Amino acid sequence: METTYNTFSDADLAALREICGEDRVIPREKMGEDYSHDELSGIQKFPDVLVRAVSAEEVSQVLKYASSRDLPVTPRGAGTGLVGGAVALCGGIMLDLSRMNRFLELDEENMTLTLEPGVLLMDIAKYVEPAGFFYPPDPGEKTATIGGNISTNAGGMRAVKYGVTRDYVRGLEAVLPSGEIVELGGKVVKNSSGYSLKDLLIGSEGTLGIITRATLRLLPLPKYKISLLVPFPDLACAIRTVPQLIRASAVPTAVEFMEREVILAAEEFLARKFPDNSADAYLLLTYDGASEAEVELAWHAAAELCLGAGALDVFISNTLERNESIWAARGAFLEAIKASTSEMDECDVVVPRKRVADFVLFSHALQKKHGIRLRSFGHAGDGNLHIYILRDDLDETAWRTKLGKVFDDLYAKAAELGGKVSGEHGIGFAKRPYLARTSGEAEKRLMAGIKRAFDPRNILNPGKLIP
Repeated sequence: METTYNTFSDADLAALREICGEDRVIPREKMGEDYSHDELSGIQKFPDVLVRAVSAEEVSQVLKYASSRDLPVTPRGAGTGLVGGAVALCGGIMLDLSRMNRFLELDEENMTLTLEPGVLLMDIAKYVEPAGFFYPPDPGEKTATIGGNISTNAGGMRAVKYGVTRDYVRGLEAVLPSGEIVELGGKVVKNSSGYSLKDLLIGSEGTLGIITRATLRLLPLPKYKISLLVPFPDLACAIRTVPQLIRASAVPTAVEFMEREVILAAEEFLARKFPDNSADAYLLLTYDGASEAEVELAWHAAAELCLGAGALDVFISNTLERNESIWAARGAFLEAIKASTSEMDECDVVVPRKRVADFVLFSHALQKKHGIRLRSFGHAGDGNLHIYILRDDLDETAWRTKLGKVFDDLYAKAAELGGKVSGEHGIGFAKRPYLARTSGEAEKRLMAGIKRAFDPRNILNPGKLIP
């Protein structure tokens, strides 16, 4: 969807300052370097202006103006994305929503939380748990905004039992590219009232509308939780055990897989020991529930099942010290891998659970084939894998060449195994070519038609998502 945009002018700067005030409209020459990129993608481009909105009305006025002038608009939250989704590829206006960060209502009777898009994920738990509630989605990046989580349909470690962000969004207020403010969904539990426009916005990566308020579904807070660290002789043995665990009477909250190399990197990064680093592969299991007896029954059954499937041992995380040791290491995997190399990029694919070992072992073989280092970990319970390609001492030309070849092989293998291009990080700009290769013509036509219906002038986050 190619579009020609107007050049941003001094008159545009003055008009935006009339809407939002001079102190919240920052021209290119005065904005920080962070606004030219996201967390990992390596894609860099500055917007012409940064606008820090504080209300839906301001967002509406900015989009009305941008639409009248044919200026591209890139929405941005905390900038923690990994695929270039919040990079202003076409310049224009970057609309920063991080100051829209208020909690608006905790409705205890309907078990919902209404909040603005700039609220950080880590602050939601702090807000609802003292009242006995639980927001289940648990993406690894806790400093991401809830607006960003909704825009990418983020998943996380608890998805195997509780599902993903989409399953917990009851209602949205959003601003369309025209500037119109729409209310989609609400606090109702069931809704068969026409097309689910709310669900189109979830996962749309800011290409259809800008979320300005969300109503989230909450659950009662589980009172008991326990984790098991289970070493296996090899990855294949570990992954073969996962379907058995999922089929058991008590569904685990999380089933993570990890390999020894990543654990050693986390130990070095954190300067603290993991409870065990002697095995080649591990499963990290979590169980939660309303009663201690329920959780104890679940973990006993899981431990027995794992040992029967070939596990070398089962370490029970039943002390605060051990729990912190395990989860601090798991939470540091990404940063530890990043610290071990000069630059890296990521393949975030999802494959059927029974094919996880096939895919990871295939990625191991690519190290020798392409002469480049790869590291991996992920959510074995839902088949979402994170494969990191490390630059180390490669020069720019060799890095780009090898990176492209590794990505080609990884995404082709994922498709061969019945998988998809992204499990939870979205498509953004970086993954568009791979989505295009794996999408049928009818699927592409439908996605392009939805984009035209919402955004006929193609001003909202152009160059992203649509294959």
